[in-house]
Amino acid sequence: MQKLAGVIAVLAMSVCAAGQAAQTAKKPCEDLKAEVAKKLDDKGVKGYTLDVVDKGKEGDGKVVGSCDGGTKSIVYSRGGSSSALPEAKKPR
Repeated sequence: MQKLAGVIAVLAMSVCAAGQAAQTAKKPCEDLKAEVAKKLDDKGVKGYTLDVVDKGKEGDGKVVGSCDGGTKSIVYSRGGSSSALPEAKKPR
């Protein structure tokens, strides 16, 4: 009985994660990119870039999000500018 409860718990978590990923994929790319940049900035991450690219053309960076109905990916790369937000959107 405990094994069944464990299996149900794992399935429930995977369904929740899949639902959250589906919601993220529906977001406009610039909105999701701004959310990811804010989280990185809040953690003190410096020297990165976030690029919106077509799905399947991610290159060497790490995919950190999917947007525009899953047709595009947001790719994180180290060594770029200090933030992915344009100057007008950076907090002062």
